[in-house]
Parts: sequence; C-alpha cells; structure tokens
Amino acid sequence: MPVFAYKAKKSDGAVVSGTIDAPQQKGAVEKLRGQKLTVLEINEEGGGLIGKIKAKLGLGKGVDSKDLVIFSRQLSTLVSAGVPIVQGLSILEEQMESPHLRSVVGEVRSDIEAGLSISDGLKKHPEVFPDIYTAMIRAGELGGILDTILERLSGFLEAAEALKAKVKGAMMYPAVLLTVCLGVTVFLLTFVIPTFKTIFASFGRELPYPTQVICNLSDLMRERWYMMIIIPTAAWKGFQYYYKTPAGKRVVDRKALGMPVIGILLKKVAVAKFTRTLGTLIKSGVPIMQGLETVAATAGNVVIEDAILATRESIREGGRLADPLKKSGLFPPMVTQMISVGEETGSLDTMLMKIADFYDTEVDAAVKGLTSMMEPLVVVFMGIIVGAIVIAMFLPMFEMGSMAG
Repeated sequence: MPVFAYKAKKSDGAVVSGTIDAPQQKGAVEKLRGQKLTVLEINEEGGGLIGKIKAKLGLGKGVDSKDLVIFSRQLSTLVSAGVPIVQGLSILEEQMESPHLRSVVGEVRSDIEAGLSISDGLKKHPEVFPDIYTAMIRAGELGGILDTILERLSGFLEAAEALKAKVKGAMMYPAVLLTVCLGVTVFLLTFVIPTFKTIFASFGRELPYPTQVICNLSDLMRERWYMMIIIPTAAWKGFQYYYKTPAGKRVVDRKALGMPVIGILLKKVAVAKFTRTLGTLIKSGVPIMQGLETVAATAGNVVIEDAILATRESIREGGRLADPLKKSGLFPPMVTQMISVGEETGSLDTMLMKIADFYDTEVDAAVKGLTSMMEPLVVVFMGIIVGAIVIAMFLPMFEMGSMAG
C-alpha cells in the first residue's frame, strides 16, 4: 500500500508532519481529516522503483505546453458554466491524456478539498504551472472573478503557444535540409569515397591536396566514427555548462540579440511576449510591481530580464514605465511611446495588448522573411559541401587525363 508523507495543522494551530498508509491520496486526506487535521501538504513517499529512477533522471517533470493550454481552456469553460472548481478538476482529471498532468490535477484537487486556496495548490507544482499562471489565479480568487481570469489566461496561453509555433515553424525547413545534407555527406564519406580511394591507389601517384583531405576524412569516419559522436556531444555539453553560469548566460543572450537577422526576430518576440504578458496581468488585477517581477522571471533572456527589473526599480522610486524601457535600447520608440500614452490616459493594459497584437503580426512577417531567406542559403550550403566532395574526387582523374594527352 502506498505511503504518503504529510504536513498538517492541528485545531490549536500547531503544525505536525508524518506518514500515513492509504490506497490513494484522496483516502489519505480523508484519514487525516478524521483525525481533525487540516492538510497543508501531502505527497506519495518513494513512488516505487520506477518513481525513484524517474526522480534520479529528472524525468516526468513538467508537461507539454499544449496540454496546459487545453487544460486551461477546458477548466475555463467548466467554471464559466457554473461547475464548482473541485468538480471541474475531477472531470478533467478523468479525461487527461498526460499521466503527469493527471497526477498533478488530482493533487491540486485534493489540496483544495483539504482547505488550500486554488493558487496555493497550483503553486506547489511550479514545473507545470508557471508564475504568471498562479499570479493570475490568485488575482481572480481575491477579486471574485475566477471565471473571467481563467478566460483571459486561456487566451493568453493560446496566443503564446501560437507565437512559439511560428518561431518553431521557421526553423523546421532549414533543419530538415541541414539534416539531409549531413546524411548525404556521411554516406559519401563512408561508402563512396573508399571505392574511389582504391582506384586512386592504382595510379601510383600522389593525390591532390583536396582529394587527400577528403580521403583522410573518410578514413577518420570509418575508423574512428565514435569521435564524430563524442566531439559534438562534448561541445554541446560544454556550451550548456557555460550557458548555465550567470556570466555565460549573459554573454550568449547579448550576442543572440545582436545577431543580424535572428536578433531582430528575437527582439520582436520579446516585445510581443512582454506586452501581452504584462497587459494580461494588469487587466486581471495583478499589481504592476508584481506583474513586472513575474514578466521578468519568464522573459527567457537575461538582458531583457535586467531591463524589466530596472523598470520595476524605476517605478518603485516613483518613475514611469516607459522611460527605463526606452533607456534600455531593447524596445523600439513606437513601443515606448504607446506605453507612455497608455500611462497618461490610464489605459495601459489596453495599450499593451494593442502593441502585442501588432508585434504578433510583425513576428509572423519576420518569420516568413527569415524562412524565405534561409531556404536558398541552406540549399547553396548543401550544394557547396556535396560539390566540393565530387570535385575533389575527380581531380586525380583530370590529372591522369592531362598526362595521357
């Protein structure tokens, strides 16, 4: 029988912790309630051998963003229809396809039944529900407009997912072409070049330098193929380790924003994400200071995060939102001007959403432009690689032909 570790509050306010046996978490909560305890936190202990292996490897954490979007839209529909939140979570728990999300929804439902608020129940699972999610739910609970907040949250998540899909779509075709190019190159070096090398050996002459280089690469590929896996893997792991350091992350993020074409796209995505997130939070009743802190935490780029936190400090000292954003140089003049107008007219949330809609269109246009530009570049790159190999293989034959002539 599963064992659950719990933390609970007695009637006199004292907090106790321990373990309890129960077939499932709901039964454990009911047992603790029978002991006149208010459950604060409860989790299954151990989780068996598979659970321990997953915990060691870090598997099973987080859910696909699409699953979270669908869950939010379904919950919004149920709550808007007057279904109680606990009953709504029970209905969705039975329909979930994602095992981890189903488990998390069940835990949240149990926590709410035990007396926790919805936002506190969600906050216990940051790997599933981001800061903006819990902040908006808390604002909805405090304002008594949970159905409205869930509707806005669903719309926000759907817009964010659409933006992510646009960026991913731009990278798909070039990635496929590069993969094909790599596959063709490996095939030529592994299977075709050795045949030519045997023919060249019968010439009894020294090979041209380009041909010799290709033959050496072929030998390396056939004899030490494992190095072709170890070296790129080690380089990627080294980059990941460097990027995890504060200095490395800052350098990489700054370089990414400064790239000729990719940097422009990243800035437009950042503006669209910043304005939509902050506009949604302010419209939902979240204080602007808390909203900026949440937006900074979800920026995804440390340079942009620094600019947002500097803006937050400026507002704390009595300044305006638009001035530090303009000073950072990351936000276009049109954006800062519209934000300034929104501050002066008291319609900052509306102005932020208009900026977000405009930049969603800009991102779409930038993605299409990037795709149309990268397609011929990748094709040319592929042609150069394959063409260089073919020419290198025919150079000895040309020399033999000239000698025969």
